[in-house]
Amino acid sequence: MKQQVVTDKLAKPNGHFSQATTIEAKGKLVFISGMTARKADGSVAGIGDIEVQTRQVCENLKAAAEAAGGSLEDIVRVDVYVRNIEHFPIIHKVRAEYFKAPVPASTMVEVSKMVNAEYLIEISAIAVLPNG
Repeated sequence: MKQQVVTDKLAKPNGHFSQATTIEAKGKLVFISGMTARKADGSVAGIGDIEVQTRQVCENLKAAAEAAGGSLEDIVRVDVYVRNIEHFPIIHKVRAEYFKAPVPASTMVEVSKMVNAEYLIEISAIAVLPNG
């Protein structure tokens, strides 16, 4: 079972993520490629709207995790790439709708370019399916 690591030797996270996450190393590891706001038909959701794009990215992560036999609850780590770090509060508001405690460990960085200029966010993930 996934567990959140909390220590008073580190500052409390200022977003929707854990300082660290632990899980028994039994099961199947799932490495989810960077998901963008592309819908199943290939179109880009929410052009210019970080909230809509973040929601689509989370739906894509959910679909990938489910296709592998898991769920969002199995995700233990995410790496988030954004075009504008000022969108941090909006991104974490949406993430809170999708990721329940214990939440994944996370890194978020601002990047200058992505594969498609319409993308505002991309998230890759690692999941551990306990009954792999």
